[in-house]
Amino acid sequence: MKLECEVCVVGGGPAGTLLSCLLAAQGVSTILIERQSIAGKAFRGEILNDEGQEVIQKHKLLEQIHKDYVLASTRIEYWEHQQQVKTVKPASVDGNVGVHIPQPRFLEALLKQASTYESFRYLAGTTVTTLEGNSEQGYTGLAARDKNGHEITIDSSLIVGADGRYSTVRKLAQMPVTNIRHGYDLLWAKITAPAGWEPVTRLARVNGGQLALFSQAEGYIQIGWNVEEGSFPTLFKQSFEPFIQRLTEAFPDLKHSVHDHIRSWKDFVPLDIFSSRSDTWAQNGLVLIGDAAHTMTPTGAFGLNAALKDADVLASELLRLRQKSYTAGDLKAFEDGRRQAVTELQERQLTMESTFHEHFLQADNQRI
Repeated sequence: MKLECEVCVVGGGPAGTLLSCLLAAQGVSTILIERQSIAGKAFRGEILNDEGQEVIQKHKLLEQIHKDYVLASTRIEYWEHQQQVKTVKPASVDGNVGVHIPQPRFLEALLKQASTYESFRYLAGTTVTTLEGNSEQGYTGLAARDKNGHEITIDSSLIVGADGRYSTVRKLAQMPVTNIRHGYDLLWAKITAPAGWEPVTRLARVNGGQLALFSQAEGYIQIGWNVEEGSFPTLFKQSFEPFIQRLTEAFPDLKHSVHDHIRSWKDFVPLDIFSSRSDTWAQNGLVLIGDAAHTMTPTGAFGLNAALKDADVLASELLRLRQKSYTAGDLKAFEDGRRQAVTELQERQLTMESTFHEHFLQADNQRI
């Protein structure tokens, strides 16, 4: 199969799908490629902070999502020894400290909107294999393979790599990236929220380690548990019960839900933690956004929101350019406009991680 479009977006996560939707809405011929066959199957961030909320409100996307799939967190609580030692609340009465929207619901809404535009095409279950062209002469498209093994060739004026921290587009374009280690890895798990559980974010110290509980829409709690960097192989050989017992001792009200949903190490999703900075985001005919350009850690939920902002800013820039060839110079304006902001967020993450324990020395309330 041979296809043509003006912009080919690789990566059907929030950033890639939002960008595709915004471009298609303005008549830009856009093809979105996603490796997974089911939208939202891969785990990505789901909490919108002020920046992310501003983007979706700007484009009236919240109206496309049923209210049952949107949950605002009322406060951040710090806990230790079963005691709440500090509370952080939003500055305004009607504000929040984050909004959770399940990623599948968010992507479904974006794809439903995008599918109403004739200029949009979605290729799920499709893997990019090669890029056509080069950085000097310019990229002119790519080759891919669908889930049935059929070859697809796409001619395009611009390739957008929105395919995450292990970006295939970045790798094929041989764009250098610098990884930054943070000294920890993470175990994710999801449980049902017990009756009466308030929509809050709880951050806790458990045996000197960091544990986070994020209230989620549809009646769930997402657990994020920091463990020593590189410790997964050793940890998974140890007994499971003592580890999970520390969680139930810290939060006795979660005991039944934890035992119902977390019964072995297999019920945790291990996440290798690092951040990264690509030396450049743009080449002739190609540009990176989101984690492909600047991977972030889960701290502060900045990654998703910065990626959505990337998509919003790039869409505006591409609509301004509207040309058949996009040079690195053309695309550099987008990079220059976003690089400093995301670098500051990455540095802020490092500071937040290094000062986490200081919150437990301040038994007071704050507003953000």
